[in-house]
Amino acid sequence: MRASQAHRGPDGVGLYVDAERKAVLGHNRLSIIDLSAGGDQPMTSADGRFVVVQNGEIYNYLELKHELAGEYSFRTSSDTEVLLAAYTKWGVECLDRLVGMFAFVIWDSVEKTAFAARDRFGVKPLYYHQEVDGTVLLASEIKALHAAGIPAAPDDETWATYLAHGLYDHSEQTFWAQITSLPGGHCLQIRDGRIKTKKWYDVAERIGVEFDDRPEHEIREEYFALMKDSVTLRFRSDVPVGINLSGGLDSSSLLGLVHEVQGEDSDVKVFTFTTGDAAYDELKWVEQMLAQTRHPLVVNQLTPADVPALAAEVQTLQDEPFGGLPTLAYARLFETAKKNGVTVLLDGNGMDEQWGGYDYYCTESNGHLGGLIQGTKDRAVRPDCLTPEFASLAKPITAPNIFPDRLRNLQYRDIRYTKIPRAMRFNDRVSMRAATELREPFLDHRLFEIAMRQPNERKIDKGVHKRMLREIARNYLPHTVSDPPKRPIQTPQREWLRGPLREWAASMVETCLSGTFGSYLDAASVRREANAFFDGGFDNSFFIWQWIGMGLLAARTARPATASI
Repeated sequence: MRASQAHRGPDGVGLYVDAERKAVLGHNRLSIIDLSAGGDQPMTSADGRFVVVQNGEIYNYLELKHELAGEYSFRTSSDTEVLLAAYTKWGVECLDRLVGMFAFVIWDSVEKTAFAARDRFGVKPLYYHQEVDGTVLLASEIKALHAAGIPAAPDDETWATYLAHGLYDHSEQTFWAQITSLPGGHCLQIRDGRIKTKKWYDVAERIGVEFDDRPEHEIREEYFALMKDSVTLRFRSDVPVGINLSGGLDSSSLLGLVHEVQGEDSDVKVFTFTTGDAAYDELKWVEQMLAQTRHPLVVNQLTPADVPALAAEVQTLQDEPFGGLPTLAYARLFETAKKNGVTVLLDGNGMDEQWGGYDYYCTESNGHLGGLIQGTKDRAVRPDCLTPEFASLAKPITAPNIFPDRLRNLQYRDIRYTKIPRAMRFNDRVSMRAATELREPFLDHRLFEIAMRQPNERKIDKGVHKRMLREIARNYLPHTVSDPPKRPIQTPQREWLRGPLREWAASMVETCLSGTFGSYLDAASVRREANAFFDGGFDNSFFIWQWIGMGLLAARTARPATASI
């Protein structure tokens, strides 16, 4: 299991075996804070009772360490030991005190129980499986559970829902049978072979349904102060930190905040990607943002020739379907960062969900979900290409309507069930593939709780999205950056799949039809729709990428098991 995840932590390995052989904990270390051997894991508490393996970072570890200094004998400078100390003192209640991204397991060597938890928004992953004899296996990636001997059998309901409705990462079910994802904001306890899960954080439950009616200037001041604090915390590192930038408001806000907390002389490296297509690339906006700064810019270009091999490798690391060429471009960016000596990268995810940045928040459309994009050229999925028996297994999403207004219900759906969960999975795998750590300053729960309580007109006003965020950004950004409308990060996926990648794409569709997933699909319908796409009949390429991804997975699972491990 540990060897299958070696890419996640090339800086060291560790193993703990309970004296009574009731538990085994393994760890691959990516050294970020306290680079000494003192930061190695599995780590045992000062009293010898608790043992932890953690993936991620506790950003406010210094503040917590100061609070706990008189009650715990610290031996290291690591955030992991602070987590141990916090759990020793507060137990499960320590979770509410943590500002961070994390998935961890703590073994109690006295009670012979295990406690595991995942951060509020699921930035870091945790999967588990229970054997018939009660044994529980947990890991950061699905492949580790397969390496432990769990068969790589597809979960038909999950696949049907994905193919019929375009949904993934929206529930605790995974694409593989008998493997469960612990949802973000949840924890679990294992005692005597029994698993008990519990939701410990939910943004809707924390904020309630009432709007924040304080004056706007108070909100702007409080939110801006928290933005700066969030960025400051995420610069805590004993290895170099860089920034991922596109040309939009969110990336610009991040860069401006870096200058707010580090000063105008900040010279951290900036990374961006291009595809060589002027209709999609945002390099000119990035260069404009950096024109008066000291930041070195590192540009990485994705080309059609890169895609076949890169897609196969990224699919192997993802274990489940992923989001197409943008994810591949991001994967190449992390590779480049690592080669340039940068191990930690910040990016601007999260602001669209907080401040109503997507177009469908103020239209009748509900976005790219459930086949709700209806035009002939814009349909995202092809449920009519599934065999009838298989199509009947699909389940549409049933996100709860917690709030009295449509906007916040859509925001909550995107935070809890759609946009953020899948983006975090894509991003975690492509960053860890390159042994780099991605930090998301705007996925700080304190920011979400303020933004989600704001009245709708503070988010979308007269067709202007993210209205209050733009007003905050004007305090430290030029208007040419804070005022333009949203430009979604895109790649020429449609053009490449019809052009230079057509032969490869078609071959992947055929592999899909002849491989593990062929029984799901009506081959004649798939070929008809694929050929219509290749010949320019449809604008949306999502369904083609679904079949390509299935072809990539089918090619992978067709290899001998030792090769896949």
